[in-house]
Amino acid sequence: MPITFEYNRISFEEGPKIDLLVENRVIVTLKSIEKLAPVHGKQLLTYLRLTNPHMGLLINFRAATLKERILRVVNNLNYSPTSTLSINQKDHS
Repeated sequence: MPITFEYNRISFEEGPKIDLLVENRVIVTLKSIEKLAPVHGKQLLTYLRLTNPHMGLLINFRAATLKERILRVVNNLNYSPTSTLSINQKDHS
């Protein structure tokens, strides 16, 4: 599902794509890599900031243990976007 947003009065109709959105409450990002890098968690946090959900799961199918496979990311509940960023999610169903 693509995220639609506006930044500095420029509309991005085909923004980043979410792997999975569960009941409009949890974003799930799927990976299959040797080891997660910090950029993967930051990517999920960006998705959370551009949408309504406050929680996301980053799941890596190639990790050795379950503890390494799932990373929970929570958006700062006090987050308020800058005046130049506005979110315009469209219903893609």
